[in-house]
Amino acid sequence: MGHVEVSGVTYLLPDGRPLLVEASFKVGDGAKAALVGPNGAGKSTLLRLISGELEPVEGRVVAAGGVGVMRQFLGEGSVRDLLMSVAPGRVRAAAVVLEEAERAISVRDEEASQMAYAQAIADFADVGGYELEVVWDVCATEALGLAYEEVKERSLATLSGGEQKRLMLEALLRGPDEVLLLDEPDNYLDVRAKQWLERAIRSSGKTVLLVSHDRRLLAEAADRIITVEGRGVWVHGGGFAGYAEARRRRKERLEEVRQRWEDERDRLRRLVHLLRQRSANNDALAGAYQSAVTRLERFERAGPPQRAPKEQNVRMRLRGGRTGKRAVVCAELELTGLLRPFSTEIWYGERVGVLGTNGTGKSHFLRLLAGEPIAHTGVARLGARVAAGYFAQTHLRPDLRGRPSAEVVMREHAMTRNEAMAALARYELAPAGGQPFETLSGGQQARLQILLLELSGATLLLLDEPTDNLDLASAEALQRGLGGFEGTVVAVTHDRWFADDLDRYLVFGADGVVRASDEPRWDV
Repeated sequence: MGHVEVSGVTYLLPDGRPLLVEASFKVGDGAKAALVGPNGAGKSTLLRLISGELEPVEGRVVAAGGVGVMRQFLGEGSVRDLLMSVAPGRVRAAAVVLEEAERAISVRDEEASQMAYAQAIADFADVGGYELEVVWDVCATEALGLAYEEVKERSLATLSGGEQKRLMLEALLRGPDEVLLLDEPDNYLDVRAKQWLERAIRSSGKTVLLVSHDRRLLAEAADRIITVEGRGVWVHGGGFAGYAEARRRRKERLEEVRQRWEDERDRLRRLVHLLRQRSANNDALAGAYQSAVTRLERFERAGPPQRAPKEQNVRMRLRGGRTGKRAVVCAELELTGLLRPFSTEIWYGERVGVLGTNGTGKSHFLRLLAGEPIAHTGVARLGARVAAGYFAQTHLRPDLRGRPSAEVVMREHAMTRNEAMAALARYELAPAGGQPFETLSGGQQARLQILLLELSGATLLLLDEPTDNLDLASAEALQRGLGGFEGTVVAVTHDRWFADDLDRYLVFGADGVVRASDEPRWDV
């Protein structure tokens, strides 16, 4: 039996600013709840508080039944490392001891090291390590089509983001933990895998708390919506279908209550002012005046009710510029081991979607166009005056690591600090201007990457899953920005909503064939 209870939790950022103030909610046994809200509002932080990775300044967090966690970003290492990262803590600890014992016996094979190794094996078995490896064999077969023993030492760099996510999800859904905290579990998943995830969450008996910006997934998988905004939390007890209306009514209610409070404060202030004037010439009114002053002080000391959360206002100014008519030309292009030879031309101003299941070469295609050394034969070239800007799917940007956002904008685009902060403010990143890139939320990192594309003057945008980490308001802002972009867009996406806005599609099939389509296709 698993459940989560967050009671009066307050959490401060490293610089002392409050991120969450007296946040409270419950997720009962077997419930499927979604955390939504603006990027940087504290959704991932809440998951880390529930998992015990972070401690609140005030309040209490209870998670019963064992907690399994999927982080927002993918890890490094081997398949075994990935699966071990989502294993229960007792299994991870026993595995570390077992690995140390294996190393010790390989260096010096003596009785003491043999005894330690035997004990480590017994301890790993006692905590369920070998039983879990049987489960992992099923997970590897379902996610990768291969047995665990065949892939356990395989580098994660050889797996697509979707394959890694599917493997982690299989392990968590089949594992022993009764509470699952899933941070952007649908990122990198193709549409078929998203549909599988929707069914798997619905049919699971586990308690699930997930963060996602995919409206279809929210509608299909969540039975309640927990919104994180304005440093607080509120719960919509119904599904996503009625969420927008519930949020609108809540905003109206908060505005009405706040207005009544301000009206009452104004009334009390007028009364105090009136009685002050009259009591100056009439001692009989002195008591009434003091009573009115006390009432006003008590009223203001209690403080105003909560304001309605401010609506996001992300303003992207993707400009682009005129290029040759043929922005991209591919002639008998074959990606080695992935795609059969194909030819296509992408014209200036087009918005082309690159669709297909994971592992079909979509990201490799974009990286090739971006100038990376991808094994291929045939021709892939950019047209005259085409300057490519690349948005990386995994947000792995070693060039930005350790660098505050404001500094990145200033140094790479010759801006003053005021100019850089103004640009960050348009993307609602100004409060995070002093934070290093790796400490930003996934959505903040995505918005910063888009800002850097804007400032670069790129005329060809190569976008690899650009909406994966964007909240709904930011994704809508991106679509508006692309609508005014004077250039060419090639976007890999599994976002069914985003794909509907594109002009045409290149569908990368599992058979290695690239097919042109005027409609988005998810069945190839």
